[in-house]
Amino acid sequence: MMVVRRGRTVFEWGRVDLNTSVASVRKSLISALYGILAGEGTLNLDATLEDFGIDDVGGLTRGERRATVRHLLAARSGVYHPSVYDTAHGRPERGSSLPGAAWFYNNWDFNVLGSILEQRSGQSVFDVLYSRLAVPLGMQDFSAADCYHQHGPESVHPVYKLRLSARDLARVGVLYLEAGRWQGRQIVPADWVRDSTRAHTDLGGGRGYGYLWWTAEADAPGDRLSLHAPVFYASGFGGQYVIVVPEMDLVVVHRAARVDHGISHERMGELLRLAVGTMK
Repeated sequence: MMVVRRGRTVFEWGRVDLNTSVASVRKSLISALYGILAGEGTLNLDATLEDFGIDDVGGLTRGERRATVRHLLAARSGVYHPSVYDTAHGRPERGSSLPGAAWFYNNWDFNVLGSILEQRSGQSVFDVLYSRLAVPLGMQDFSAADCYHQHGPESVHPVYKLRLSARDLARVGVLYLEAGRWQGRQIVPADWVRDSTRAHTDLGGGRGYGYLWWTAEADAPGDRLSLHAPVFYASGFGGQYVIVVPEMDLVVVHRAARVDHGISHERMGELLRLAVGTMK
């Protein structure tokens, strides 16, 4: 665990240099890459799956191909095709929603974002991550050996898997706290940071979902990470978190090296409030 306030580490515990699975925190990282490339004009967020020639096992329908990149980023594609690392539980029937009409936390959307990024950049997700985030942020522990694709029979679009350290993820948190700037250099466009970390979907109880980032309003009854100030955060299975509290100039990172020995969302909220309670 790491607590960073006003750009200074005020608490750390455990192997903050150890690269372990970030689980779904990877989605918030790819959001940053989309912001960079969209800002440069390499990616059009309103282009459709059809524009990119995206298809899948058994074929996508004409309606599904109308989903845009923006829909994928917001988990509102309406494409309920099976995916590698499938989110089958609660998945709606295919064709039950038009693109943009409904939110569903859908690994198909997230995996296809990896495919589109690679198509438009001409590089692997991991090469883009290295050159556009790891190098500019001076990540200390990033290694190509900790980046890999996981394929499966359900879909032609693989999962992009990452292992990163707590101290390298803390850099990402500080980058977003500073509206995309790092040591005086704009790495991610400031308007993208603002837009991607605001709620594009109201999930109820003050909880929301932006472009691959979760949000919680101040004193949100529906989110155990809620504080007396708004927060946004990246979250991954097994207790992986990058939490940003702009009003407090605060970043909190929590990692679990073994996801089967992680912590609950409720417990993370307790730890966050303990950390905040020590602040002057």
